[in-house]
Amino acid sequence: MVGQAGNGSAAVGRQRFLADAAARGLEVQIVERLAAKSLAEAAAILGITPAEIVKSLVVKHKDGTFLFALIPGDRQISWPKLRNLVGVNKLSLPPADVAFEATGYERGTITPLGSTTPWPVYADSTMAGRRISMGAGEHGYSAFVLADALTSALGAVVADISDPA
Repeated sequence: MVGQAGNGSAAVGRQRFLADAAARGLEVQIVERLAAKSLAEAAAILGITPAEIVKSLVVKHKDGTFLFALIPGDRQISWPKLRNLVGVNKLSLPPADVAFEATGYERGTITPLGSTTPWPVYADSTMAGRRISMGAGEHGYSAFVLADALTSALGAVVADISDPA
């Protein structure tokens, strides 16, 4: 299934994702997928490696604003590197309800594309040059996109912000 929005309120997040991608001229492919219990299982379902699944993490500033950190699945966020890059001494992962309020997306579906607020995006440099999979705004769906096109379309800061998991 490529770019079909479906019916019902559950598809609203996917529709926002697709509308934002289209507005940015970004080519994405949406695929329906089974639920997975782990990153390795999700990668196997999609036929890719864990490194090709990019997590969209909502990160909260002490001042109450947010940013997105895009981190490949085989890596973890490096808090010292991200804090240094952003120029702050405190960042945190908010609870699920706060992340939902900040983006309009539930955990497991979060993506900067179609976020109800366009927060700044920081992307780990290890995802450059790859075709990646990411959340598509709705449970049961993943999106494939070229990482370089994504970071360009989002105006993301691409830097070393992760460590091996």
